[in-house]
Amino acid sequence: MTLTLYYHPLSSFCQKVMVALYETGIPFTPRFIDFVKEEDRDALLKVWPMGQFPVIRDEAKARTVPESSLIIEYLTLNFPEGASLLPRGGETEFEIRYWDRLFDLHVNQQMQIAMAERRKPEEERDAAASKRAAGQIEAAYGLIDAHMAGREWAVDDGFSMADCAAAPALNYAKLIVPFGKHGNVAAYHDRLTKRPSFARALKESEPWLQYLATE
Repeated sequence: MTLTLYYHPLSSFCQKVMVALYETGIPFTPRFIDFVKEEDRDALLKVWPMGQFPVIRDEAKARTVPESSLIIEYLTLNFPEGASLLPRGGETEFEIRYWDRLFDLHVNQQMQIAMAERRKPEEERDAAASKRAAGQIEAAYGLIDAHMAGREWAVDDGFSMADCAAAPALNYAKLIVPFGKHGNVAAYHDRLTKRPSFARALKESEPWLQYLATE
């Protein structure tokens, strides 16, 4: 296998890439990164000096690609199996990118801000930052709920990169802001969790759920 994925199964952005890889069946070698271990940190820094995951290394092309959306785009450009996640050209490609960005920026990243505050000692937490993040997630839910009325997946042409982004983002965000009145979001999340590719990623994250800051 020429592709190596540097990742942690609990990471939402890593799960996004794992869903894409499992969805398409593109073969890869997983390289688990535990930041507690110096040898793992060094292995990641060797391929990506910025020290963040997910990152893929394509030895066949001597190419390193960071960041979840760029990785999925790389898969669509270089592996025929990946083309279905981001069809090229036209309104469909724009819609997929639009919803991919919304899930990443206004759900996933905001969830990470709130989770980071939860991991701090109570006396060091920034209540205002947590409130802003929750507000952004709630606002995003409103957009998603309206959009998902009558839809199975984020874009009508089928399961795509946007759904890869939505799956972990919504699954973690519900721990910060419950879906509540947003029934279409809840139903969409339910479909995502039943999708075999995401169900597999969720299963692989289970041993590390004990480290998740849930309150």
